[in-house]
Amino acid sequence: MTAHSEFSIQKLVIIGGGPGGYEAALVAASLGADVTIVEQQGLGGSAVLTDVVPSKTLIASADAMTRFAEAADLGVHVRGGSKDGNEINDLTVDLEKVNTRLLRLAASQSRDIKRGLERVGVRVIAGTGRLLSPTSVQVSTEDGLEYTLDAQAVLLAVGSLPRELPSAKPDGERIFNWKQVYHLTEVPEHMIVVGSGVTGAEFASAYRGLGSEVTLVSSRDQVLPGEDQDAAAVLENVFERRGMNVLNRTRADSVERTENGVVATLSDGRKIAGSHCLLAVGAIPATDDLGLEEVGVARAESGHIKVDGVSRTTVPGVYAVGDCTGVLPLASVAAMQGRIAVAHLMGDAVKPLRTHLVASNIFTSPEIASVGVSEKSIEDGTYQADTIMLKLSTNPRAKMMAVEDGFVKIFSRKGSGTVIGGVVVGPRASELIFPISLAVTHKLHVDDLADTFTIYPSLTGSISEAARRLHVHV
Repeated sequence: MTAHSEFSIQKLVIIGGGPGGYEAALVAASLGADVTIVEQQGLGGSAVLTDVVPSKTLIASADAMTRFAEAADLGVHVRGGSKDGNEINDLTVDLEKVNTRLLRLAASQSRDIKRGLERVGVRVIAGTGRLLSPTSVQVSTEDGLEYTLDAQAVLLAVGSLPRELPSAKPDGERIFNWKQVYHLTEVPEHMIVVGSGVTGAEFASAYRGLGSEVTLVSSRDQVLPGEDQDAAAVLENVFERRGMNVLNRTRADSVERTENGVVATLSDGRKIAGSHCLLAVGAIPATDDLGLEEVGVARAESGHIKVDGVSRTTVPGVYAVGDCTGVLPLASVAAMQGRIAVAHLMGDAVKPLRTHLVASNIFTSPEIASVGVSEKSIEDGTYQADTIMLKLSTNPRAKMMAVEDGFVKIFSRKGSGTVIGGVVVGPRASELIFPISLAVTHKLHVDDLADTFTIYPSLTGSISEAARRLHVHV
């Protein structure tokens, strides 16, 4: 289905310079619009400066440690170090250097984005923006100036903020949210991670890989609630094998500082002592003090801005994209929302956002990637599908790499054999999911995957083999 704009704009003001904001700006400028971005912390927003880029850079260092730690089966060890594979292979990490590097990379990426925007004529204002009307934005700059920008349309891309617990206030020294943790200079002796969703699981995996003792506090029966259960089970087994203490079915009621660390009090009455605590209990949309109520832009009870499939809010001419909309908290989704919104408001033909095609990845070790229909939606009868799962332990390349954990899972529509979803758990799952994502997006048949050459030996061979096993005999 194709949607068309009610009007075509020439002057656009964007509040927020994260992936949704800067991608929208690039598209709008390429289509000839006069574009201004108002951004407070730097181009790229939280995704580049305090979230995706720094966290995945930290994880890259942790992955290097993990590969060495588990390299004994490959015959690799540090000269004079442990050969039994049960220790971190006598490696150490300079966390201050790691954090300096990741913050430098984040700042460099932010500068690159700004230069790219300015190159195509986008004006960038360092400051905050607030709606005065659907066609005017009040700007407050870093140097204390206040003035009004007129526009034909406004796009809100203000992102989200870490959720905090009243009884566990981050101080940036012993108790952290996921924006503050990059200023540690030494690997924590014992990191307590509160929250076992994507963010909590990723940081728990990373700090264990860097050599910290880690306790992961999960309120659910299993880590990664809402994700593929087989994938979550693999990850939890890996966590426990690597010595992580996973506490399921309990919450952290409070976290307090002690003289030399922290103490977390759990909902079941237990107390846990650690050196540091990372709070990963979700995010809240940064939609306060934007003038939304005054202008008539509707928000959900959660505070997220209500939008439709092309990112229109309840006020004509005002669009919203990214984490502030609560659609899916992914940089790729924010960017796609931004591109769709601009295409719509510029009068171009556009297809509404199709969330069932979104590919996502959890950067734990091993990684977990998924796309399309989930197994849960098959089990509850929403979709009729055939399922195949192949463990990577049967893959020849995985054997050569000493990879034992992980699998490839593909879902095909029952009767037709069309690929409608899949999950990959393993090293670089974020890369391996692409052929399945391509198949889902373009409604390919399992035979299209099966009949495509793969390298032997390769991890992608398991994708082809899974597709062959889903062949529909006619």
